[in-house]
Amino acid sequence: MGVARYIRDPKDAIQEVIYQSGIKVKPVYGPKDLEEVGFDYEKDLGDPGEYPFTRGIHPLGYRSRAWTTRQYTGFGTPEETNQRFKWMISQGQTGLNVAFDLPTQMGLDSDDPRAEGEVGRVGMAVDSLRDFEIAFQGIQLDRIGTGLTINAIATVMLAMYQAVAEKFGFAKERISATPQNDILKEMIGRGAWIFPVEPAVRLVGDCIAYAAKELPQCNPVSICGYHIRESGATPVQEIAYAFQIANAYIQELVNRGLRPDDFVGRFSFNLNVFGNLWEQVAKFRAARKLWARNLRERWDVKEKKNLFLRGLFGGGGSGLTKEQPENNIIRGAFYGLAAALSGAQTTALCSYDEAYTIPTARAALLSLRTLEIIMEEVGLRDTVDPLAGSYFIESLTKQMEEKILQEMKRVDELGGMVQAVATGYIQREVARQAYEFEKGIQSGEIVKVGVNKYTEGDTLQEVELHEYDESWAEKQIAALQQVRRERHNREVTRLLKELESTARAGQNVMPVLVECCKAYATVGEMTGVFREVFGEWQEPSIF
Repeated sequence: MGVARYIRDPKDAIQEVIYQSGIKVKPVYGPKDLEEVGFDYEKDLGDPGEYPFTRGIHPLGYRSRAWTTRQYTGFGTPEETNQRFKWMISQGQTGLNVAFDLPTQMGLDSDDPRAEGEVGRVGMAVDSLRDFEIAFQGIQLDRIGTGLTINAIATVMLAMYQAVAEKFGFAKERISATPQNDILKEMIGRGAWIFPVEPAVRLVGDCIAYAAKELPQCNPVSICGYHIRESGATPVQEIAYAFQIANAYIQELVNRGLRPDDFVGRFSFNLNVFGNLWEQVAKFRAARKLWARNLRERWDVKEKKNLFLRGLFGGGGSGLTKEQPENNIIRGAFYGLAAALSGAQTTALCSYDEAYTIPTARAALLSLRTLEIIMEEVGLRDTVDPLAGSYFIESLTKQMEEKILQEMKRVDELGGMVQAVATGYIQREVARQAYEFEKGIQSGEIVKVGVNKYTEGDTLQEVELHEYDESWAEKQIAALQQVRRERHNREVTRLLKELESTARAGQNVMPVLVECCKAYATVGEMTGVFREVFGEWQEPSIF
């Protein structure tokens, strides 16, 4: 999984190791190295479950509770997705993580001309509450948590999740949903944005403020350093940018008069496990420490549990290759190991065939079994933070901490994350890093097994693919048209006008969105209101 640069002599002996974060690694570490970085047990490490939580947020770590397994799932119609949900749960999966197709992510109904060819291709198509009713039929929403991997219209999807839970008889106070809801990340590293920066951040704030009051078990935002890293950022930039995004959302809520202690405890993070094993472990240990310190020192957060860095550490999609795809099974095992050594609360692994397409059932099951083998057979639950006290790991954690702080300071000097994204600064930095990484692969300075070393020529191995079915779109559009015929259209029109007036008045849109969803307003209709009020974002040129 390593992506470090190794400088070798003519006899292949390693002369120098340089991590992506720019940290040079010595061949041997000892007590003097800890002195040189100013390591202090109480200040930098502490006991598990105690501030600054470097060793994890629970005193007994995985002994008290294993990590949640939450494989990314969703494709085609809600019927197909419901079947996959139930099958993964029957195989031992302990959480759901919903993939939405691109039209849904962009707020388009399945019969919108711009959705042609994409309905159900990379995730589940959702047009109205009817689709959620089918997708979550027979699933105990008060017993299993659900990630909703969507951002620009996360308000709509969280409202729809509440609506379907209440229709099935589950109290909204008992359900646990985690919409990704991180639009600044989309603008930096993925591209599924719709609205301009300021109203987009406002919608994120609406979700958080509403959940703090009405949905106490939900995590209304999952700040996604994952996609920033996948787009090219270094591990240092991944954490620094994620924390500065979180600070921007906190500021949005503080500007509304809320206290950080009232809502920040439900913040979640989605962070990446791809890269050098030791650099990843140090990244997560430094991140827990810095997040707690950031909340206490910058935002005066006092409640201990509100200082926890919680979230999903996993994925690793950028580490996978089309070449020799079975190698991805091995890579996934090491990514799972890195996540466990890092103290992940929740983990999902990209499957070996995801360099080609969404995973087959067999590939998804292999990823789940990988995590279960690590959990049940390898010994990762024996003791808390087994690498604690290592001269190397503690020195590396301190160096990572300093570099993350430097990057955060740079963003502050630019006026904060909203400004840095609006001007394109962050996008340029990430693009530059992606370019440097690709140059390293092409030159062979960064080794990728099967790609630029130990290759097998141009022949690609056969991979069983989860093929796209064009009939999904026809079924989905027919179902959408039926919903439009059967619903109370006058009530839908009234609620959409109320949504428009609420959005124009700058009030929280969540309560009326819940009512719109219950009346079977479509995703395209609700998003259309926001497009009319807010307009669309014009991305700045970064080159």
